[in-house]
Amino acid sequence: MGSQPQAKVLISHEEIAKTITRLACEIERDYQGKQPLLIGVLKGSFVFMADLIRQLHLWIEVDFVKLSSYGSSKETSGKVKVVQGLNTLVKGREVLVIEDIVDTGVTTSFLLDYLSKKKPASLKLCALTDKPSRRRVPVSIDYLGFTIPDKFIVGYGIDWNEKFRCLPDICFVED
Repeated sequence: MGSQPQAKVLISHEEIAKTITRLACEIERDYQGKQPLLIGVLKGSFVFMADLIRQLHLWIEVDFVKLSSYGSSKETSGKVKVVQGLNTLVKGREVLVIEDIVDTGVTTSFLLDYLSKKKPASLKLCALTDKPSRRRVPVSIDYLGFTIPDKFIVGYGIDWNEKFRCLPDICFVED
């Protein structure tokens, strides 16, 4: 039987908190006088999104979408499906997608295309982490927390096969 993977801190919860404050200021500046619809990508973004919206001094609306491309593997299958769609109308709205990580870009690109077909007034992306070294599909990130190396990350809501979500830091897993 193999040993349990070990998680090592990549980004501390203190660094995450400072970055969320910065992101909230940037978002407030750009959405002043507007009521954006924030769409969280489940399940990985829920901790980030909760902390982010508590820092925003804007009237916002929140919805969630759940996509699947990983299963229990560390590698994306490349095929994206909507597991849970939106309950909120997007047409004519200022939409801000909240994502935990942009990795290959396949899932994020799929979601942005899916949402743009619903004709929002604007569509922007806020990502806590970006792993550009693995990009297969170009993705433009409007609000970015951290650029990270090519490591498999967990913690702060991000899981590996439903484990490690509760870690307060963003960590990387070594087998």
